[in-house]
Amino acid sequence: MRHDGAVSSHYEVVFDCALAPDTPAAVLHALRWHLEEAAEPPAGTDPGDHAYPLLAADPHSRLPGGDTAELRRPTGGGPWELRTRNLWLDDDLGALTDLLDLIAPYAQGVRVGFLREVGAEETTVLTVGGPRP
Repeated sequence: MRHDGAVSSHYEVVFDCALAPDTPAAVLHALRWHLEEAAEPPAGTDPGDHAYPLLAADPHSRLPGGDTAELRRPTGGGPWELRTRNLWLDDDLGALTDLLDLIAPYAQGVRVGFLREVGAEETTVLTVGGPRP
């Protein structure tokens, strides 16, 4: 569970990417769990890699403009759209790699989002290895 420590830095973490239409159900379930749309992580999920939901919108977020969180598929099919914006503590940034590894094989582009320390102007682009063949 997240905790609010006074000595921690806070980061705006944004995922804004398309995932392949054939993204496996287990990956979608894991994302839904991180969005707090599923009660349990999918079977076989390593609790060390996915200890608690990271992408759920906090209605009490201190992030200017608030948190957002959505996984949807447009009517008529096509790629899945993952759109999230959350406030993370620096202690949680290690879990970012696990989320990137989860979506990397299905990402429809190299850039999948960004992170920025709250109050800073510079962002760090989140990338994955590239689209699947």
